[in-house]
Formats: sequence, structure tokens, C-alpha cells
Amino acid sequence: MRPVVDVTEATFADEVLRSEVPVVLDLWADWCEPCKLMDPLVEEVARAACGRLKVCRVDVASNPRLATRYHVMSVPTLLFIKSGEVVGQHQGTARRDELWRKLENHLGLSA
Repeated sequence: MRPVVDVTEATFADEVLRSEVPVVLDLWADWCEPCKLMDPLVEEVARAACGRLKVCRVDVASNPRLATRYHVMSVPTLLFIKSGEVVGQHQGTARRDELWRKLENHLGLSA
């Protein structure tokens, strides 16, 4: 079983907005090379924070309304969501320490 939950426009509210734990939403596209570079780190975060954090992915090509809703202009974009509200974001690739620092700052999670 994958630690990252793939969501669509149809499942977004249940999986992300109504999540009982904070969510990292990875907005990506299959043609995006930086997205592919981020994938192992995103999955690592999902495994390491299991139970404290939910990690979801949205393919912006298949779910363009979600990208528009959150004003995503480039991928990869990570949104940090707490209680259904975006509390931070990161665009582009990130190093492991940088991503964990953002998780701590925005969601109160540490590695």
C-alpha cells in the first residue's frame, strides 16, 4: 500500500478538507521532471509522519479545477493544510531538511 493518497476533484473534500490530521497536498503532473524528483521525498515524509500527517497527491492535468482553486501556477507545488485551510505552501523542488523545516513551521511536525 502506498503511503501517499491519490485524490481527485471528487474525493478531495473527504480526503483533504475533512482530514482529522494535517495534510500535505502535492500538486504534480506526470510530464513534470521536478515532480518526479520530489516523489521519493514526498513518500518518505508520508511514511515518517504516518498517523500525524496525511500526504495526498493531485494530478493537475486530470484535476485542473483544484489547481485553479488554489492558484497553482507551477508544479510541483506543496500545500500545507490544517483543518481544511492552507497554512503554507512550497513551489518547486526541496531538500529534505528544507521540507521538514516547513512541516515544522506550518504544521508543527518534526522529523
